[in-house]
Amino acid sequence: MSIWQQRRQQEQSERPQDHRTPWQRDKARILHSAAFRRLQAKTQIMGVGQNDFYRTRLTHSLEAAQIGTALVAQLQLNAPTTELKELLPADSLMEALCLAHDIGHPPFGHGGEYALHHCMQQAGGFEGNGQTLRIVGKLEPYTAEGGMNLSRRTLLGLLKYPVLQPVLPKDSVASTNRSSSKPCKAIYREDADLLDWILAPLSTNDREQFQAADTLAAAPFLKSRYKSLDASIMELADDIAYGVHDLEDAVVTGTVQRELWLEEIAKHTSDWQQSTVEFLTQVGEKLFKSQHHIRKDAIGALVNRLITSVQWQQSLPLASEPLIRYNAVLPPEELKILQLLKSFVYRHVILHPSLQQLEFRGQTIVQALFEAFAQEPLRLLPFNTQQRWRDLSAVQLGDRAICDYIAGMTDEYAERMYQRLFGRGSS
Repeated sequence: MSIWQQRRQQEQSERPQDHRTPWQRDKARILHSAAFRRLQAKTQIMGVGQNDFYRTRLTHSLEAAQIGTALVAQLQLNAPTTELKELLPADSLMEALCLAHDIGHPPFGHGGEYALHHCMQQAGGFEGNGQTLRIVGKLEPYTAEGGMNLSRRTLLGLLKYPVLQPVLPKDSVASTNRSSSKPCKAIYREDADLLDWILAPLSTNDREQFQAADTLAAAPFLKSRYKSLDASIMELADDIAYGVHDLEDAVVTGTVQRELWLEEIAKHTSDWQQSTVEFLTQVGEKLFKSQHHIRKDAIGALVNRLITSVQWQQSLPLASEPLIRYNAVLPPEELKILQLLKSFVYRHVILHPSLQQLEFRGQTIVQALFEAFAQEPLRLLPFNTQQRWRDLSAVQLGDRAICDYIAGMTDEYAERMYQRLFGRGSS
């Protein structure tokens, strides 16, 4: 067994004649977990239940998994050596990473994430990717204390940001604005033991390079520089699914119009290659057609161009471990396309007042729930969470138990809990 196939805890259950690979077993554990099922009722961008066409965290994750395996296939085709072909993750591993990458996100999208971080600023912070690692490594009850007990390489692939949350400066003041208290994209300090186990196979030099980060003067205070090969493919699949498919949601529901798309192209592509500008213009002409199959053709063209352009890159050329030496990247022109798509969705969909109003409402719910549970935890929390609160309070981490509980809620469950506690609308 490879060191990257090892699991943190010895497996207790026997599985006679189970010939699956470690990655197939990891994918199964993720797929059958409660944390994964809850994604069906968590907001992606558009509110869950607002329209049956909108993507949820679950459908987004399924689409990311399909794109992830397509990226692996493309990298297989253009791998310069046999060694690099063999380094690529198996499809089941890539699917596992893409299916799991969002399970740490709380209810109400990024608004909920910011609200939870606001509540946790003086207690270690909250961040969706850090919560994902915490769920698969400690919380999901596949084992008593080891979460899903996934393989080391699977856990490495989920580390989009392989650094620990910074200790807040002693003179730092918690932000009073829950929308501006930016979470640091990092692993919680109380999960340092899990991070250490994942990175144990790396040499001291490799680990120092891999965990290099830039220190920032203000929130989020730290920005990591590197990720593993598997994480780079997973993140690229996530970005493509986000940029392209959330654009499709916005077009179909009438949130954005053709004129705005053409205006954006004219405004932001003046120094681009003419062929790329023509490609985006043609895509736009199809994207806003009323015929669904024509629109689908435009979406497919965008996804195809991004996937088929993926390249290998030595992100850490001096690293001795190949899994952190190489990354998957897009060439400059395709990277600009993806950034334009993500920026367009952010500015004209996420920042749209109708969505911001829903986000504000979700943030209000999350913050109110946290404050209520923190005020009377042994009265309001469910019995099993009360016990976790007692256990973690013994080491001054009681707020983390409350945070874990709220982060695991679906949008609807959080709404119902709010109504139960306060008996009124959240606005």
